[in-house]
Amino acid sequence: MGDSGVGERAAGLVEQLRERGVAGVTVVWADNNGIPRSRTVPVGSLPEVAETGIGVSTVFSIFDTNDGIQYGAPGRETPSGDVRLVPDLDRLTPLAGQPGLAWAPGTQVTVDGSPWPWDQRSLLAATVDALAERGYSALVGYELEFAVSLPDEDGAVVPAYDSPAYSPHALLEIDAFVVDVLRDAEANGLRIGQLHAEYGPGQVELSLGAADPLRAADEQLLARQTVLAAAARHGVRVSFAPLPSVNLAGNGWHAHTSLWRDGVNLLAGGEQGPGTAGRGYVAGLLRDLPALAAITAPSIGSMARLRPGFFAGAYGFWGIENREAPVRYVAGSALLGEDHANVELKVSDASANPYLALSAILTAGVAGVEEGLVPPAPIDSDPGTWEEQERAAADVTLLPTTQADQEAALLACPRLTELLGPERLGAFLAVRRSDAAFAADRATEDVLAAWRWRY
Repeated sequence: MGDSGVGERAAGLVEQLRERGVAGVTVVWADNNGIPRSRTVPVGSLPEVAETGIGVSTVFSIFDTNDGIQYGAPGRETPSGDVRLVPDLDRLTPLAGQPGLAWAPGTQVTVDGSPWPWDQRSLLAATVDALAERGYSALVGYELEFAVSLPDEDGAVVPAYDSPAYSPHALLEIDAFVVDVLRDAEANGLRIGQLHAEYGPGQVELSLGAADPLRAADEQLLARQTVLAAAARHGVRVSFAPLPSVNLAGNGWHAHTSLWRDGVNLLAGGEQGPGTAGRGYVAGLLRDLPALAAITAPSIGSMARLRPGFFAGAYGFWGIENREAPVRYVAGSALLGEDHANVELKVSDASANPYLALSAILTAGVAGVEEGLVPPAPIDSDPGTWEEQERAAADVTLLPTTQADQEAALLACPRLTELLGPERLGAFLAVRRSDAAFAADRATEDVLAAWRWRY
């Protein structure tokens, strides 16, 4: 805080932004429901904001999905207090789809500039730094699924197309929207690996190129802004919700991770799976999977999405290239290279705070490496089609499907509770309990309808 060098750098950026017609900078963070929140400042104030931040209420740490404020979490009993939201100038991006505005992720600090124990972005930065001290680095790539809807006065999802799944024919009806997403993403510095019509009517998937964890989390938020801006221009609506309706396909935001040490991908391997360290990473994820899911897929919609047979990862197991597995090993190959190997976590969606989610994934996986854990044999079929006694014999169980069960799993996991710390954990659980109370006396479809446009 108060770093004149930062202010001087920001002053130079102001002139560049003004030359591009930028009038304001939107600084964004994600709350405990995965919902982006923001402040927008005039471009001319960027030098001051870069040094001293923007004032933000402490209560955002205890916002639930309905914007209710859940006082009572440890240290968050009253509306008093203020934090400063500091933009990351390295991530400052003029928005192609919103001319006149630039975008930057923000970190929340105390009024004296010290770390704020409820901030999630700083947790991921600290997690990455701690791994680096032990010789590790990581790459993360997200796959984002979303439903594209025509406008509806009742707020329902009306699929913008209903053509063959995965077919180029499907995208013809939203061709101009797709083109703008691709163009705007490139202009915004996002590297899209591919985009296609997904399985469900009106459903689209795009994948983001692998990046360091902090950048990957930032880009997940920027990708949302990019897609929503294109949708607004073309008169369609986009739902990132884990399950927009019980009658529609669910939207996973699958997190692909690889762990590296001394320039070597520890997950490298072939059709038989990764080597010893890579198997430890898989085993660490599996050991903590119920607790992980409480962070990476934490909403009522998340748990409604975990339906066997829907490639959602409803049961706790791993597989090699098995798309029904919540922990899917993606092998390298002669064509792609051995370093292409990674692990896909399917129990991950837009209702997760990406900074918390990636912190938890890396912590669980690396613990498995360092403890020398060994996973059970991989499964190449869908346990949802097995008889109950077969699942019992293989020790394959359903992941938690209620908030109470998710909370119990999280509280029973010392690695992840220690990672979050009492402040972040308390605020996170407070909003989860509030969401569960909201859903308790409502039909699932009514809950999904209330949240389908929130993310």
